[in-house]
Amino acid sequence: MSLILTNDDGIDAPGIQALVKAVEISAISPNVIIAAPQDHLSGCGHQVTTVRPLTIQRRSDTAFAISGTPADCVRLSLSHICPDVKWVLSGINAGGNMGVDSYISGTVAAVREAAMHGIKGIAISQYKKRDFAFNWDNSIKWTAKLLPDLLNRPLPLGSFWNVNLPHLQQEAEPEVVFCRACTKPLPVNYRTEGEKFYYTGEYAKREKTPGSDVEACFSGKIAVTQLTINNY
Repeated sequence: MSLILTNDDGIDAPGIQALVKAVEISAISPNVIIAAPQDHLSGCGHQVTTVRPLTIQRRSDTAFAISGTPADCVRLSLSHICPDVKWVLSGINAGGNMGVDSYISGTVAAVREAAMHGIKGIAISQYKKRDFAFNWDNSIKWTAKLLPDLLNRPLPLGSFWNVNLPHLQQEAEPEVVFCRACTKPLPVNYRTEGEKFYYTGEYAKREKTPGSDVEACFSGKIAVTQLTINNY
């Protein structure tokens, strides 16, 4: 089984290195290709490049840095790098991608693009509490344990998994919760300086709808939602 690993934080980001380690630990596939943006593109959504050329920089036999978006990376992977890919894994994003974040997230867009081509996918994001550092060791451990389960669960054509890991400082084994995506909007607040508007909305103050991925992740659980291209 061939896997494509990508992200929106860039090929040199610690999150994708954590994903590589998680895949190695889980031993889900010996055939893994990294095809990720050469630059940081967090929040780029499902943007694709059609009016300028894309380049592929070969970092190794199995790693490619692409001068495009996460969706571009999936497109080029399917057409030129690894046409026989069975799964696309995207992440581990440095920050949560819950609920309506999926419309904004390049991490989620990568697996959505895969789903459009009939390829299964998993987007993985690590929520971060303000003023605390990421614990990538936890991210690796939890992801490695979760991947075999998700790859073996039935997943309808056109669907994909969206995973959000909680931010826990202590060594812990958080509960995995399969839940729905929150549909409430992100906080919309701005600070003004003359004619300039600066976004000041606080991510952690978004509404936590009971039974949603936001409520689950914010309460210290691993939130897993099944999304489909039919939702968009």
